[in-house]
Amino acid sequence: MKIKIVNSSKHTLPQYETGASAGMDLRANLNEAVVLKPLERTIVPTGLFIELPIGYEAQVRPRSGLSIKKGITVLNTPGTIDADYRGEVKVILVNLSNEGYQINDGERIAQMIISKHEKAEWVEVDHLEETTRGAGGFGHTGSG
Repeated sequence: MKIKIVNSSKHTLPQYETGASAGMDLRANLNEAVVLKPLERTIVPTGLFIELPIGYEAQVRPRSGLSIKKGITVLNTPGTIDADYRGEVKVILVNLSNEGYQINDGERIAQMIISKHEKAEWVEVDHLEETTRGAGGFGHTGSG
C-alpha cells in the first residue's frame, strides 16, 4: 500500500524495524529536549503529515521498551488518525514513572500502525440473540 507523506522533520521516514513488524516507529521532532516530569503529559510533534485512503486509519501506540523501561506511554492509546486529517502527526505522551524523563530530538517515541476499518450501520431491534456468556462482563470467567 502506498501512502502519501510530507516529511517536514529532520529525520528519515518511519520504517518497519523488521520484516514482520506491524508498526513503524515515530520520532520526536524537537528544537530542544523536553523533560517530562512524573505524571506529566505533553504533545510531541513528529513533523509528519499523511494522507490515508478512505477506509484506513493510522493507530498511534506505545513502544513497549519505552513503557516498561522508563514508564513512558501514549496517553490515548491507540490514538486514531482519520483518513480526512491533514494536520501534523503528534503523539500525546505521559510519564507514569517516579522520575523525570528527557525526550530528545529524533528519539523513537511511539509506533504507528496502518489499519483497515469498516463503517458500521446500526440496526435497531427489540432484543438480541442469547449466548452462553450473556451479559457477563469484566472478570466474568474468573481470575487467572
